Amino acid sequence: MTAAPDYQHEARFSQSGAVIGVDEAGRGPWAGPVTASAFWINSAQIANVPALLTDSKKLSKAKHQTIRAELTAAEYGHHFAIQHVSSVTIDEIGILQATFLAMQQAVVSLAGQLGNSGIQIAHILVDGNLCPVFDWPASPIIKGDSKSLSIAAASIMAKTERDGLMQSLGREYPHYGWHKNAGYGTAEHQDAMRQSGITPYHRKSFLPVKRMIQSA
Repeated sequence: MTAAPDYQHEARFSQSGAVIGVDEAGRGPWAGPVTASAFWINSAQIANVPALLTDSKKLSKAKHQTIRAELTAAEYGHHFAIQHVSSVTIDEIGILQATFLAMQQAVVSLAGQLGNSGIQIAHILVDGNLCPVFDWPASPIIKGDSKSLSIAAASIMAKTERDGLMQSLGREYPHYGWHKNAGYGTAEHQDAMRQSGITPYHRKSFLPVKRMIQSA
């Protein structure tokens, strides 16, 4: 059985301030933004962290929403921030830098919230093997969403926020199935692109999208 994420990584740094978990959603889709979340778990409420909390990719959408509701319950005092970086910016600077930008913006936003409560950031834990540049010390953790509760929480928040946004965009552009595929290059999505063309939300720098534009 795969081990569940825990608070050990946070505990290494939490005595000197807040430890923030950061994760993203939407690096791979052909349409829509890339989304990042920064999440601070109130250590005084660690016993009330959802028991099912883990990497969002391992959970159903129904469980995503249940966990999100628990994570955002006001009585637990957790703090989070979410930022989107658009497909236009992705085309301008590339998906890696756009992902880093979303992470940086999310952390700055969360730092402002925590600062208003007199809480200073001590360390940032980032899912993956690379870190953007922050104004605070940071560590990448490979498969961090399966190891760190803070990163797992950020994973859930980024995933649910982006899915909700893609459902909204899917009502504006109903042919592409974004409410189901979240902008990924599924067969349904590709068929709609061939029939209806490219939308302003498509990532024109992504090779499959670029090829469709060139062949149109």
